[in-house]
Amino acid sequence: MLTIQNLKSKIAQSPYQAYVYSYPHKTAYRPLTPPIYLPELWTQQDRQALFLYIHIPFCEMRCGFCNLFTTVSHNEDFISQYVRTLQRQAQRMKAVLGDASFARFAIGGGTPTQLPIQHLATVLDIAENTMGAKLQEIPISVEVSPETATEEKLKLLRSHSVDRVSIGVQSFIESEVLATQRRQSNTQVEAALTRIKQAGFPTLNIDLIYGLPGQTVNTWLQSIHTALRFQPEEIYLYPLYVRPLTGLGRTDKEWDDIRLACYRQGRSLLLSQGYTQVSMRMFRQGGQGGQGSNFSTPSPLSTPSPLSPPSPLSPSSPVYCCQADGMIGLGCGARSYTNTLHYSNEYAVGAKGISEILQAYIQTPDELFEYAHYGFQLDAEEQRRRYILLSLLSDEGLNFVDYRLRFASEVDADFPELSELLTLSLAIKDEDSLHLTEFGIERSDTIGAWLFSEKVQELMQGYELK
Repeated sequence: MLTIQNLKSKIAQSPYQAYVYSYPHKTAYRPLTPPIYLPELWTQQDRQALFLYIHIPFCEMRCGFCNLFTTVSHNEDFISQYVRTLQRQAQRMKAVLGDASFARFAIGGGTPTQLPIQHLATVLDIAENTMGAKLQEIPISVEVSPETATEEKLKLLRSHSVDRVSIGVQSFIESEVLATQRRQSNTQVEAALTRIKQAGFPTLNIDLIYGLPGQTVNTWLQSIHTALRFQPEEIYLYPLYVRPLTGLGRTDKEWDDIRLACYRQGRSLLLSQGYTQVSMRMFRQGGQGGQGSNFSTPSPLSTPSPLSPPSPLSPSSPVYCCQADGMIGLGCGARSYTNTLHYSNEYAVGAKGISEILQAYIQTPDELFEYAHYGFQLDAEEQRRRYILLSLLSDEGLNFVDYRLRFASEVDADFPELSELLTLSLAIKDEDSLHLTEFGIERSDTIGAWLFSEKVQELMQGYELK
């Protein structure tokens, strides 16, 4: 049971306990016994506006803050095996889905452009000719890195109608980047950004991180100012989270917590430059946000800021998100979402665990791709919690009419404890919706974790990280 006492307690603590970006968290996934037959599962879903996601688990280096499913231990032969397996999985999934269409497509990782260009071309071919995604007609996003955003690869992506490129810069201060065990020079980064702009992608997204070792508020603002020189359509501002089994997580360093000051000043700078705030982390150039897009309600307390998860927007929305239901994930680290089941391969952070899972993926017989073996089944309550969490932690807010239409019940009756957000000045309510205040948006991770069910919390606490 959610109580005002435990929410008060959570708000008083550091909000950097856990990074909330979806629900349920992947550490709540467990083996599915018996495995679930995917043709039966997807037959019950609307398959006319799906999101296709392809995961490429390769990087040129392992950043000290990274806990993603990715490896730097690969060669041409292993990459070829992985892409062939991706093709086999796609062929089976196309048969599973039958008459389906895609409204979005994204390639993530890892670093997709780490692939040799012929393999990157094959991945695009898998999406278009195997899965049947009409690349000329839908939004497409690809993640790149400064080292791999070559002119040749950018030209290939643009020729296949990729309209959004996301690049993880993290900082334009070389000493801060080096402290995260990441190798890149400003000359290299700025050359990559120049190539991306010259290639003519409609949307450039730049990722930056605040709270890095040795960073100050002034150097943080310096990084944002440098990013703004390239006029990115989107900027994501991520607080640093130091997590187990990552490079930074293995150190004994004590972290100076300047994240709230960095967030507030970074937010103020971007708003002054005409950006709209979509969530705690996402800022978009121009456009009309929702009622919470400027989050102007004063904040009564002063505790560090968290990061909000993405908005549960429809596939036709221009805002990029990859956590909505109706997502088909291909590749070893991809997750798939239906309204009743989230499923994936197992998850690891350590090199040994990742290697074992990758080898098992490559050796998977074709017929086993028709089954979900690992995941989380969402009952009616979990579906409601997911909807509330993803709605509330974006500028869209929680719309009561939409909730009623979807679940045939009233949100106030299902979750009366949401009124506690009002009591603590974390949200404001009007006739049709509930929106977080500026104070609430700063604490999105805390509020998100507060909304987790007891079942999910217990599974997460019992998870053994590999």
